[in-house]
Amino acid sequence: MTSILSEKKVLVTGAAGFIGSHLTETLVKSGAAVRAFIRYNSRGDPGLLSDLEPEILKNIEIISGDLRDYDAVKQAMQGIEVAFHLGALIAIPYSYVHPAEVIETNVIGTTNVLLAARDQSVRRIVHTSTSEVYGSALRVPIDETHPLQGQSPYSASKIGADKIAESFYCAFNLPVVTIRPFNTYGPRQSARAVIPTIITQALKQGQIRLGNLAARRDFTFVSDTVDGFLCGATAEHVEGKTINLGTGSDISIADLVERVSAILNQHIEVQTDDNRLRPAKSEVVRLISDNRLAQQILGWQPRVGLDTGLSKTIEWISTHLNRYEPHRYQI
Repeated sequence: MTSILSEKKVLVTGAAGFIGSHLTETLVKSGAAVRAFIRYNSRGDPGLLSDLEPEILKNIEIISGDLRDYDAVKQAMQGIEVAFHLGALIAIPYSYVHPAEVIETNVIGTTNVLLAARDQSVRRIVHTSTSEVYGSALRVPIDETHPLQGQSPYSASKIGADKIAESFYCAFNLPVVTIRPFNTYGPRQSARAVIPTIITQALKQGQIRLGNLAARRDFTFVSDTVDGFLCGATAEHVEGKTINLGTGSDISIADLVERVSAILNQHIEVQTDDNRLRPAKSEVVRLISDNRLAQQILGWQPRVGLDTGLSKTIEWISTHLNRYEPHRYQI
């Protein structure tokens, strides 16, 4: 895999984000010539790319812009052989507050990426989906034929983006593969996600406030998710396919708290915070992946167990606690 991508000209949209920064770092280490497309801000802040070692960071070409601006995306796509499209607004609570912005970014932004890739004859586009497109499981484990349910503006926007990617494969023979991660976690993740929320509150307060404790999720460590993206970029005969990335095991949020508590060797008091609950019809009760397709056509399977991944995440967060404000509900 490393040798296949070595010296390839690669674009990563959303490179400043959680998964994007890990993917970008891995690509540089693999010898790829990496261009990172990140959202412009007046501070010149490269987001989580600033966590990378200087020797790695200096080998990344950073371009700032907005996915909704086709000209900016087209400029970033020039000369690219492989494009990883991770750029999106991903916070579900934020999508309740600003649904139009989420839809514009995720749907129009994805369309711009696909148009630019088509016009520049990119050899492979890896488009990022999310398990949220499935909504609450109607059957388990969830395979790629499971019905799609837009239970939040975010999930609906990603369904739209996935279908546009599908249409570009069918209409223009665009070499796009859709990778659909389940819940990814690990170092650098913000408190928008449940695992950093649990860990940071436990470390700083000893008491945590959460939403639905009965909800069940399939958690994948970030290095495994990155491996899945790399497999999607290099595997043969996967164009036009959608492929789940998940462990095939799920855990309730209440039991997840117990796992963190055991690793920290401390008692954690849990309270339900109504402000953290989704609207009733928007709640996704259970997500658990069927990852057989990824095993069959990508040769991918998760390697990092939950306890190991949680320990690595706790270790990283413990040394970066100043980044978190556990008393504040971050959407």
